[in-house]
Amino acid sequence: MPPFSPSDPQTPQPVSDRDLVARLWDGDTAALATLYDRYSPMVYTLALKMLSNRAEAEDLTQEVFVNFWQRRQYDPDRGSVGSYLATYTRSRALDRLRVSSGRALILQRFQRISEASARSPNPVDYAAQHEQREHLRAALAQLPPTEREVLEIAYFQGLTQTEIAAQLGIPLGTVKSRCRQGLLRLRTLLQPHQR
Repeated sequence: MPPFSPSDPQTPQPVSDRDLVARLWDGDTAALATLYDRYSPMVYTLALKMLSNRAEAEDLTQEVFVNFWQRRQYDPDRGSVGSYLATYTRSRALDRLRVSSGRALILQRFQRISEASARSPNPVDYAAQHEQREHLRAALAQLPPTEREVLEIAYFQGLTQTEIAAQLGIPLGTVKSRCRQGLLRLRTLLQPHQR
């Protein structure tokens, strides 16, 4: 028997995320099941790390996929499905944390997430996470310091743009511009490394 060949017509090729999303928008719910199988472990793990509650993490995982299906806000030209789901999960988890607790608790949980992120469950995940961190660090290092600062405050401290403006003593419009410019630069810098 010849060795495995990626172009072997008998070997089923995995369906791309873009194709699955197109099928889902056309009403194929089996595509949602495939996307769920592919991304629910990542969504659940992120939700659990942020919420520290299994029931809430399960509920948020279901909410993320139902909203992905029903709201159709994902744009494949703006990034990968995995990135979209991670960002959406993080956003919804932050909303839940803001409703249920004060800022001090949020910061404590983010600190636990950072510490937990340093521990990887297996060598493959560790290698992938390490590579992604290195790409992100390199991209962040290329940003102007003013853009990097507002993005780091927004992401790691969970502050709103209004709160960032007050903390830094700069106009809200400046914060918004720096966030947008920084995110656009990051997107461009990280694009070659996205799947």
